[in-house]
Amino acid sequence: MMKNKWSDYTDYIVEQAVKLLSIDSPSGYGREVTDYLLKELEELGIKAHRTVKGGVVADFGGLEGAAAAEIDGQKHGEPGAEGGILLEAHCDTLGGMVAQIKGNGRLKLTPIGGMQAANGEAENVRIITKSGAVYEGTCQLQDASVHVNGDYAKTERNWDTVEVVIDEDVASSLETSALGIMPGDYVCFEPRTRVMESGYIKSRFLDDKLSAAILLGYAKYLKDEGIVPSRRVYAHFTIFEEVGHGGSSSVPEGVTEAWSVDMGCVGEGLQCTERQVSICAKDSGGPYNYDVVSRMVEVCRQEHIDFAVDVYPHYGSDVEATLRAGHDLRHGLIGPGVYASHGYERSHRDGAENTLRLIAAYIGKR
Repeated sequence: MMKNKWSDYTDYIVEQAVKLLSIDSPSGYGREVTDYLLKELEELGIKAHRTVKGGVVADFGGLEGAAAAEIDGQKHGEPGAEGGILLEAHCDTLGGMVAQIKGNGRLKLTPIGGMQAANGEAENVRIITKSGAVYEGTCQLQDASVHVNGDYAKTERNWDTVEVVIDEDVASSLETSALGIMPGDYVCFEPRTRVMESGYIKSRFLDDKLSAAILLGYAKYLKDEGIVPSRRVYAHFTIFEEVGHGGSSSVPEGVTEAWSVDMGCVGEGLQCTERQVSICAKDSGGPYNYDVVSRMVEVCRQEHIDFAVDVYPHYGSDVEATLRAGHDLRHGLIGPGVYASHGYERSHRDGAENTLRLIAAYIGKR
């Protein structure tokens, strides 16, 4: 694999992604993953705090508005000319929650975010009780034995036809309840993370823990290289993106531009591959800021960063929640290409590296 000056930072990003992916964090269950982020940011010398809502806001440093504009020679109102920039990545994932303890002691789930029953079938899960006890189980189709169920192949997979079989000796609702399991308990799906020698990364929940790791990588790059960004830079690691309101709050004062650093879509009709950084021009929430998107493209061309511009047909982002909350901002959306989103996802270290390079080049330095 070809080495360049970015390779060490990409190694760090992949290492951090693996660690983040190992921490269960379906939307709203963010204490452990944000504890980890706060510890890592402290070790990097980055000031950060937990928000009331439960996310993490970090201050990466940089120049304030007027000084940044003077250095770049830009006029008021141009992208990057004044004000801070907020990079938003979410560390919450899809998952499930116990909706009902069935008479046979098994669990009916309600999904968290866009978790699909068909993608969760035959996956190992962890049930986290409110007392802190953790039990394992498997998400299975009801009557899951092919040698018994003649309608196995014809049965639609939905949250009424799949259930969690708990790996304990329970056969009634009373026996399951006696374990301390109750409705409202989180059910976390095994990510099955693998990093391949070819550079590909496979796991559930690369959306968006890979990009959360990219922001850690950017912080490390700034500190290791002694770089002062050309404008004030903040990062917000949110924990409610998958349910639509992660980025709706906690915008630092003076911010005039915000990006979602999330996953880039890979699929039929789109240009992006897992090895590129994807720049989104429009998604289900409408177009992203034209000046911001245009400047992203210009920077990629100038710096020879491998990129693609796409329109995502079924997508919403943290930064759109920021705008809907009433913040007056320019906005953008980038991320490494990810295939099979909301399923067993795949990306590549090159996509992470290209995303890091775009952030670094776009923001620049003093």
